[in-house]
Amino acid sequence: MSHAPFQQVAEDVYCIETGLYRHGLAACYLVRSNDRLAFIDTGTDHTVPALLEVIAELGQTPADVDYVIPTHVHLDHAGGSGSLMAACPEARLVVHPRGAPHLIDPERLIAGATAVYGEEGFASDYGTLRPVPESRVIAAEHGQTFQLGARTLTFLDTPGHANHHGCILDSLTRGIFTGDTFGISYRELDTEAGPWLFAPTTPVAFDPESWFETLDQLMALEPKAMYLTHYGRVDRPAELVGMLRESIRALADLALAEEGRDDPQRGERLTRAVADWLISGARAHGVALDEPRLRELLAVDIGLNAQGLEVWLKRREKRAAR
Repeated sequence: MSHAPFQQVAEDVYCIETGLYRHGLAACYLVRSNDRLAFIDTGTDHTVPALLEVIAELGQTPADVDYVIPTHVHLDHAGGSGSLMAACPEARLVVHPRGAPHLIDPERLIAGATAVYGEEGFASDYGTLRPVPESRVIAAEHGQTFQLGARTLTFLDTPGHANHHGCILDSLTRGIFTGDTFGISYRELDTEAGPWLFAPTTPVAFDPESWFETLDQLMALEPKAMYLTHYGRVDRPAELVGMLRESIRALADLALAEEGRDDPQRGERLTRAVADWLISGARAHGVALDEPRLRELLAVDIGLNAQGLEVWLKRREKRAAR
């Protein structure tokens, strides 16, 4: 029995729990067609043994994996890439051109993550990052297609959350694997009004205007569903995208209210403002969980969103000072 709970969310599309922090926070996906396989996002290095067990449960082997496709190189999406590639001898790694160097030589990713989490925290949450041989890496261009059995996977350059972010359009289901580009939507926060979405403004490349353009691009494809890393499938994306746009604007406005106030307490103020905005947004959507539970579910996002907004402000202020 696999240690990673997984479920089929569309025709031969499997959503797999990665085990990061808590159940229901981060997923990755396995896509199958004519017994050929592709992973989209990988979870962390700790996730990889369970991913291999899922392959076995489906009656297949690692040699059946043609592609490993991290949507971007943030560690919850790409941390397991090196180990998964090492286990899948026929696979090619498909990644945004800006992200490819970091997976070929992950030293900068390791140094950055260690600085944030500490050596012990990094090892506990993420394990290690194994390099991927350059010969097995495809730096995908916008619109580049990859054949997986009878289905075509199309790589889309989708900046906004990160400048090295790509989404994947699946020809068979007309669904898009969105990484972080279509926001975060935890199933525990669904209500009678449906899913609640908000933007992850994680460090370091939040760019609201690029994000709005990316959403226009995705909506022009008229997708039937979005497969979110955080978390699972959401349907009728055209009815949800306005909520996501509103959150991008609102979070940017929270940051802009602090522009020019670069004092030691700014990070704390941003953290409080993000927490208040997220909790009030959940309440407005009809989420009835008690506040301690709600804060527990949103704790990771409160911290990371505030950090990302602080980085965005510093970048704006540095440009303005030139």
